[in-house]
Amino acid sequence: MNTAVVGASGYAGGELLRLLANHPKFKLSYIAAGSNAGEPITNLHPQLTNFIGRNFEATEVAKINKSDLVFIALPHGESARLITQIDPKIKVVDLGADFRLTDSTKWDKYYGGNYAGSWVYGLPEIVDHKLISSATKVANPGCYATAIALSIAPALSLVDAEDIVVVASSGTTGAGRAAKVNLLGSEVMNNLSSYKFGGVHQHTPEIEQVLSTISKSDVKISFTPVLAPLPRGILATVTAKLSQQSSIEKIREIYKSFYNLSKFVTLLPVGSMPMSSAVLGTNNVHMQIAIDEHVNRLVISCAIDNLGKGAAGQAIQNANLMCDLAEDAGLEILGVR
Repeated sequence: MNTAVVGASGYAGGELLRLLANHPKFKLSYIAAGSNAGEPITNLHPQLTNFIGRNFEATEVAKINKSDLVFIALPHGESARLITQIDPKIKVVDLGADFRLTDSTKWDKYYGGNYAGSWVYGLPEIVDHKLISSATKVANPGCYATAIALSIAPALSLVDAEDIVVVASSGTTGAGRAAKVNLLGSEVMNNLSSYKFGGVHQHTPEIEQVLSTISKSDVKISFTPVLAPLPRGILATVTAKLSQQSSIEKIREIYKSFYNLSKFVTLLPVGSMPMSSAVLGTNNVHMQIAIDEHVNRLVISCAIDNLGKGAAGQAIQNANLMCDLAEDAGLEILGVR
């Protein structure tokens, strides 16, 4: 299939190129990066030596419309402007936020600007595969949203779903590639800092949206993100008060059953803890669970790569389903630690 990546100069775009280069069915026919058009791909992605001699192209709708499949990796607001010009028959996976939310008031609150509507939300471990497979347009989830939703989804019937507390750390690539003083190496190294403090992070509504759909009742989270001094990776700690008596053995069985068919989620053996380095460069999810008996709360630790399962890997996973391919085609990768 002729495959396009629009916004290929960013971190998620580069990860898409890395993974798609070895995909058995998706052929990279068009690689666009508006502000970097004409520049060699390896100037921005030096690790991608298989692209030596190839340059980023300008973003042109006519070239996009020659594709069978398009990945859009642009800042929020940009996809919505572009999609109106793309042939409706072309399959599109949007890695941005533009089409994730079903509630326009939540869009206004957390993002602002014109509300573009919603597409099928592409979190395959939670959303019915049939919805994704039958869609021509899929909204790829946010990186934090992926780790947090996957962490608590199996336990929603066991906990107070309106009292879920999350602290999650992410690497600097989660903030994009634009130059910012607070992301300079001198600012980040040897430092941890919370940001978007007090429940204002933009992934909050999509997490509550997908979890509320599962539980068929309101879900509320209190989410504190932390900037960690590493390039990529997310480690999320999710806690919720248990609403019924349950043993850790029973809850482990519930998690194993919930993710029984998942090719990417692993509940680690008792005593092993998730590490961001163990999922580096993969679409994998590592989890551990415990009960804090002192406060009767379920505690989940979850590690993903924010550019893998949190962005490019999951986008390819969704595209595989949309194109009737094996879910893990091109994604059969173990961590490099």
